[in-house]
Amino acid sequence: MSKIVLIGAGSTNFGLGTIGDIFKSTILNKSTIVLHDINAESLKNTELIAKRYKEKLKLNFTIEATTSRKDALKNADFCIISIEVQPRFDLWDQDWKVPLEYGFQQVFGENGGPGGLFHSLRVTPPIVEICDDINTICPNAYVFNYSNPMQRVCQTITTKYPSMKFIGLCHEIASMERQLPDILNTPFENIEYRAGGLNHLSILVEAKFKDTAKDAYPIIRKKGPEYFKNYVNDHEIWGQRPGAERGVFFELFNRYNYLPITTDSHLGEYIQWAYSVADHEAILEFYTKYREKCLTFYDNEESYQDYFDLQKKPKERVVAIIEGIIQDLNYEEAAVNLPNKGYIKYLPENIVVEVPGIVNKKGIHGVKLENYPFDFSTLLLSQVSVMRLTAEAVIEKSKDKALKALLADPVVNNVNEAEKLLNHMIEKQYQHLGYLI
Repeated sequence: MSKIVLIGAGSTNFGLGTIGDIFKSTILNKSTIVLHDINAESLKNTELIAKRYKEKLKLNFTIEATTSRKDALKNADFCIISIEVQPRFDLWDQDWKVPLEYGFQQVFGENGGPGGLFHSLRVTPPIVEICDDINTICPNAYVFNYSNPMQRVCQTITTKYPSMKFIGLCHEIASMERQLPDILNTPFENIEYRAGGLNHLSILVEAKFKDTAKDAYPIIRKKGPEYFKNYVNDHEIWGQRPGAERGVFFELFNRYNYLPITTDSHLGEYIQWAYSVADHEAILEFYTKYREKCLTFYDNEESYQDYFDLQKKPKERVVAIIEGIIQDLNYEEAAVNLPNKGYIKYLPENIVVEVPGIVNKKGIHGVKLENYPFDFSTLLLSQVSVMRLTAEAVIEKSKDKALKALLADPVVNNVNEAEKLLNHMIEKQYQHLGYLI
């Protein structure tokens, strides 16, 4: 029996989605699920729904809820973090739109570019405080992070706490399970693949058929362009236009000859030329629908009832990873975010990379991608200094380091406007960024 703490349990999708995934696990039966959030109203809502479904499904879990983080963390075995600073979308709008007013052609503004910096400077300090408590109260717990900007959050925590069992998880890799069987005309179970890079800037490195051991990449390269030109993103909040959000995607696929894992709204955030080819219309459509879905999530039970359908696949991979640790399964997880230990040879040690990981009772350990393409790694290298400087800015509470992180970003091309932008955003978001000195 384990104690699993959900930090940010009142968050849209995360709390109920993760609870539903835990409910599907027979291995975690009889575990205690502790729900924690600083928003008492949202927390209570999640608690009531979770307990109602627990009784309805006649499951043997203990569900607790508290606004006290220190109480929640006592004797925790696993902590799962997914938080955002509120008002989330109002602040995100500023991250996205204000840098454009200063002439910086960024895409989306959530994880990379100037907007990604401000998001990082805002959301990472609370996560550092959470990890300060974990380090004191339950230092042996495994800590899984879902909060964006994934690269920079994980870089900050692993810099401050290099011994903490801290792992970043992202669902983008699930696209391979949906897409590769169609392209290769074979069941997913017959495909062996590995992908890696940085979170949201990752590529399929290799793929082969299990039954014949034949390289599948020639087929992917041949059929991929036509397939994705007609591909309709299958998430309910995406637009239904074929080929949506594939401008940056196709530039990378065609020029570097490797399949990107995600689409323009993420890929484009890290690349200086991305704005010129990104599908801005589809990105805005996605954002608009995503915002509406999140803000109306609890209005209708249809938004979350599928989470508690025990016949449906889990929403995320964290439960499978927890099961793998408990049962010493020694299996390969497709994508985890960990400090580099030679996993991608062209990137510096301890820069957080997204690579496959082996999961067993000793934890999660990255897999070395032996044949990672050097050409694509040059795009990853452009983010290394940004990640390091952002982490240092947060840990040291340094405005100077924040400015240097901004100046290191490939999207930023004007030093004077960059400094003006930073000053403007600190003033505009002073409640969250005023700690910078």
